[in-house]
Amino acid sequence: MVVHSAAERVLAGLDPEQRSAVTAPAGPVCVLAGAGTGKTRAVTSRIAHRALTGDISARHVLAVTFTARAAAELRSRLTLLGVQGVQARTFHAAALRQVRYFAPRLLEGRAMPELLDSKARVVTLAAAKVGLRADRAAARDLAGEIEWAKSSLVEPGEYVVAAAKALRDTPHEPARVAEVFAAYEKLKRGNGVIDFEDMLRAAVWGIEEHPDVAEQVRGQYRHFVVDEYQDVNPLQQRLLEAWLGGRDDLTVVGDASQTIYSFTGATSAYLVDFPRRHRGATVVRLVRDYRSTPQVVGLANAVISQARGTEARLRLELVGQRPPGPEPDLRIFTDEPAEAAAVATRCRTMIDTGTPAREIAVLFRTNAQSEAYEKALTEVGVPYVVQGAERFFERTEVRQAMIALRAATRSVDGGMPLPVAVREALTAVGWAPDSPPAGGAARERWEALAALVQLAEEYAGTPPMLPVGEAAVVERPVTLADFNDELARRAAQQHVPTVDGVTLASLHSAKGLEWDAVFLVGLSEGTLPTTYARTAEQVEEERRLLYVGVTRAREWLWLSYSVARSPGGRARRPSRFLPQLDRSGGGERAGAAPAKQAAARRPVARVISCRICGATLLAGPDRKLGRCPTCPSDIDEELYERLREWRVRVSGAQKVPSYVVFTDATLTALAERKPVRVEELIAIAGIGPRKLGLYGESVLALVRGAAVDDVCPQKTFEN
Repeated sequence: MVVHSAAERVLAGLDPEQRSAVTAPAGPVCVLAGAGTGKTRAVTSRIAHRALTGDISARHVLAVTFTARAAAELRSRLTLLGVQGVQARTFHAAALRQVRYFAPRLLEGRAMPELLDSKARVVTLAAAKVGLRADRAAARDLAGEIEWAKSSLVEPGEYVVAAAKALRDTPHEPARVAEVFAAYEKLKRGNGVIDFEDMLRAAVWGIEEHPDVAEQVRGQYRHFVVDEYQDVNPLQQRLLEAWLGGRDDLTVVGDASQTIYSFTGATSAYLVDFPRRHRGATVVRLVRDYRSTPQVVGLANAVISQARGTEARLRLELVGQRPPGPEPDLRIFTDEPAEAAAVATRCRTMIDTGTPAREIAVLFRTNAQSEAYEKALTEVGVPYVVQGAERFFERTEVRQAMIALRAATRSVDGGMPLPVAVREALTAVGWAPDSPPAGGAARERWEALAALVQLAEEYAGTPPMLPVGEAAVVERPVTLADFNDELARRAAQQHVPTVDGVTLASLHSAKGLEWDAVFLVGLSEGTLPTTYARTAEQVEEERRLLYVGVTRAREWLWLSYSVARSPGGRARRPSRFLPQLDRSGGGERAGAAPAKQAAARRPVARVISCRICGATLLAGPDRKLGRCPTCPSDIDEELYERLREWRVRVSGAQKVPSYVVFTDATLTALAERKPVRVEELIAIAGIGPRKLGLYGESVLALVRGAAVDDVCPQKTFEN
């Protein structure tokens, strides 16, 4: 009874689609989950419900994610649901754990090879071996190409053909890359080291070639969950199939419209083909968006609605669940410095009026765009954090802080509260709580250390429990040694604390994150889509990048581009992915030079919202109606018939087709919105000054209840 009561609580509050995902029978299940639709809740609830009803044992579940942060979130939510023992890990962490465990058996007593943290150093040496000089950027590009090949199960001798078939934009001639690839593999073997792809391959080899290992692994893991399944590459899929061993208790979760990592070898093909590969699979679509306002959701739908290709087959149309919010703000600037300055100024204003800096993000297509925004934010004194530039626990000031905190355990007063002890220890690395720098890199360093203090305050609020007998527990104060252990655990799992600053991030690194306010900048042709997107598939991936960016915003969204890269530079066109918004609302472009005021008066886009649900309207007929085509109509049928009869008489008298007077969509809009004043009439798209002068008085009279004969007597049209 208690168990089933707990299982019922897991189902409480789920929407119908989430409940379908949670209660789907054992076997292959594919959850197509749009952005913000509660996929993590659905996944954890499915695991918990099955465990609490006795359908499965939690210790037999392996849940695989793509980031340590996501894995930690899964474990945390499962604990809150009352389920312990589920293994939630990244592909790499799960494989490393298994390889280390079986190494004595697989390697016949030899020590397990050291795992490379980065390919760059070995790649640089490999390039030199074949006569190529590779600076830091070139080594990074070559390492990325080798990583793609190995993730795609391509050997050095197969690289040239595989790269041609995949239309790879290689950093050197493909044959030269293949030489570097071969030299890299040889150097690794000679030095007794392996990389992350080798480790995944070792896990596959251990299962496929050693029946005893396969039996033990498959005995331990019997039920599988894979998050972000659209990002799986062929090597990861091979490992998943090795784990499964022909079994089918597999739940995958993904969104084809968020496939943005194909350059690394990731492919949505496994998600798209899941129902075909697993006959009888349960497929559930999650479309209720709980993250973003209807205005943001409407724009996201408009961006992805034009998608073409394989991924578009699984396109989801999201339905916003939050109250209406502000319209997306579309702006155009003369050049990139003006755009960056305007963004920084708006960030400053938002922070001054109460929006936390950590709830604001500036997202761009390439990392090279970051510098302009770092400079602009520094000039207005706004703190920022560059996402993905350097891992938090690898930052110099954080490493120094952790050393200082460990050293302080020998001298700190045992009765000192943890936050106080941490603040005092950090003075050794020059941190002062009351004197943050105005901005820039110095402010970024200060905020990183401030994040450690904030984490200490949060950690102090969850003191450890000491067992007393079998029935009672008591709390003990959290010590600095406890906190150091917590930091070590977080560093190992890359579970980083929240840093208080505006986030600067590429669209790729922003995936999986969300903010209250998002600036999408640099949305011009040649940047998004990038000039390197030459095929239809590559262009579609660029479209999906914009979709991912839009769906990061909870409430407030700014989209902007600059006409030129630098002042006086060559003009560029806006991104082809920007919806054709109604720009009749005018407005002045921030940052426009006086000499270009004519251009400046064009750009701020007026976005029209559905008067029923608040979603952004982009199609012409929808804008006329003032509502989504799926929202209920409140049309006055009697008025609509009088308007139709009036139109017939007017068009007959003028000897023009009826639609020249007013289209059916305009008549419907009039009968639904029933304008009684001139300003309400001209607010309907399609009624401009000319038609207002010709027909405005008659239409307003009809809306007020006049008969058609009173507005245009029959004899007038018979003469």
